[in-house]
Amino acid sequence: MRDVTPDVPAPHRRSFLKYTGALGAAAAVSASLSACSSGPESTNDTGTGGGRDRTLTAVIGYGNDGSWDPTQTASAFCMAANHHIYEGLLDTDPISREPYAALATEVPENPDSTSWKFTLRAGATFHDGKPVTADDVVFVFERILDPDTQTLAKGFFASWLKEVRKIDARNVELVLKFPFPDGLSRLTLAKIMPRHVFSKPGAWDEAIKGKAIGSGPYRQTAHHPKSNTTFEAFDGYNGPRKPAFRKMNWLTIVDAAPRVAKISGSSAGAQIADNIPYANIGQLESGGMTVAGGAGMNNLFLMFNTRHKPFDDPRVRQALHYAIDTGKMVEVALKGHGKPSSSFLDEANPSYRRAKTVYDYDPDKAKALLRQAGVKGLSIEILAVNVSWIVDCLPTVKASWDAIGVKTTLSPQETTAVFTKMDQKQDYQVVAAASNPNQFGLDADLIMHYNYGPENLWMQYTRWASDPVARQLFKDMDRATREPDPAKKKAMVQDYIDVVAEQAVLYPVVHNELMTAWNPALLSGIRAQPYPGINLLQAKWA
Repeated sequence: MRDVTPDVPAPHRRSFLKYTGALGAAAAVSASLSACSSGPESTNDTGTGGGRDRTLTAVIGYGNDGSWDPTQTASAFCMAANHHIYEGLLDTDPISREPYAALATEVPENPDSTSWKFTLRAGATFHDGKPVTADDVVFVFERILDPDTQTLAKGFFASWLKEVRKIDARNVELVLKFPFPDGLSRLTLAKIMPRHVFSKPGAWDEAIKGKAIGSGPYRQTAHHPKSNTTFEAFDGYNGPRKPAFRKMNWLTIVDAAPRVAKISGSSAGAQIADNIPYANIGQLESGGMTVAGGAGMNNLFLMFNTRHKPFDDPRVRQALHYAIDTGKMVEVALKGHGKPSSSFLDEANPSYRRAKTVYDYDPDKAKALLRQAGVKGLSIEILAVNVSWIVDCLPTVKASWDAIGVKTTLSPQETTAVFTKMDQKQDYQVVAAASNPNQFGLDADLIMHYNYGPENLWMQYTRWASDPVARQLFKDMDRATREPDPAKKKAMVQDYIDVVAEQAVLYPVVHNELMTAWNPALLSGIRAQPYPGINLLQAKWA
């Protein structure tokens, strides 16, 4: 479940939605970096021996074969791992998303300024032993802001950040186009990478494949796509989030049953797992595990190809949303761990307001809208990602659409296959997939621009960006980004979300909780987060 503010360019294919959902010494982290290894190390390290130095084993319900390039990735596994490997000038608390000083020594006192100056932490070094310098900071931001380089991170920064200047070896200045306090929390999305490593020819391709060298508390020791990634505490780390685990082994197990089995019972092979199926909560709790949820932007969305008639007609898109029995979906598929969407934003978001158009279950209204649009005998194939909870929701969609006379076929496929079809501009009608912009942050401006924008990859998939309504929407979004008054900005965002709701080109059906399970007898300091992955920077052995 993986990667945007105004005008999001289309990033390299391998580094975006293929990976969503819906990616010491130099010898220790070599140039080939175990991504090319012939086989994995043991994925059965239970970490039950060795006292405080035992290995923490985690199970991640998403693939580790997405892009590892921090400027590109939206992969749940890779983003979570990168938060342990890399640092931004500022990083954010995984729950509150409040910024704290990471590579920088302090958070700017005046977030409304158009100049933010940062001093780098004395003695900060990369995992290959080389010092972190202002040149590394400038290198990363120049890549992000380069108009000729297509990165996901550009969409998070280009609208408000003018340039990043080197003052001296340990000091940099960020120059803003206009005051933008929300930008402080976004600095965690600009992970500082060593210029001497990633400026070499072909290095960005190696980063995509799994090469990761940062300054964070953990260094990557091996990477085996589709199997596991291992980490070790970085002895040279002198920052604010000290590593509590000598070694970590993160397993990628996308299928629900083996993922749950890995943390179940007295012989459990792992201490923590994310993406826990709702049906297994009771079983795990009765076995002594703690299971906690995080409610946020995680959602099942429908995305329409507006070049494929009749989906160019908003009445048809609206009808298909009104037809879905979302109450049944929440009850049956989500076991009560979700809510029908009443806005693009989830109800806990600070900028939430109930949209003017809310798709409460109304099959009669759905039929009437189809009649108004002159649509009869409609047949739809839903191209869907095979994420387990999405697959659980699909039968409700089919039954609901069949009930209003829309013959519906379900076609769940691997996430890579779904987005490859769209990347290749193959024809499709409707896509059902999972998304969670909260992995990038909480501010509504970021969340909405992640999905909507004239050059946004999502908008390319919908073929909607040239529509007159879309063009006006993008202008309204840009004005909201530049609005300095927080209350006015919030109202402007809420107003354009009403347009997004009415158009229903790409729109959530339900928002749901994401569940994390862990063994409280072995781990403490765990907090379930409302987006995929785990964060162990404040965890420790119990």
